[in-house]
Amino acid sequence: MSDERLKRLIYRSSYTGTKELDLVLGAFARAHLAELGAAQLDRYEALLGAENPDLYAWVFSREEPPAEHDTDVLRMIHGYARTSRG
Repeated sequence: MSDERLKRLIYRSSYTGTKELDLVLGAFARAHLAELGAAQLDRYEALLGAENPDLYAWVFSREEPPAEHDTDVLRMIHGYARTSRG
């Protein structure tokens, strides 16, 4: 993975336009993106491309995501969000 791609994804994660998503995704990205493989980063980037209301609902388990976004990466984010909220 290139440093440029990692920096871009961290930036996008921290500035989604929704404060709660910025906090969770920004912290998740800084903590875990460097550990992900190329395919996982592709899935993460696809999540970031979703509309904010949908992404919020999926990240905070308010709605079931569509099959293309119901991935190992989203489950990692769920776990991170649960443990980081205390």
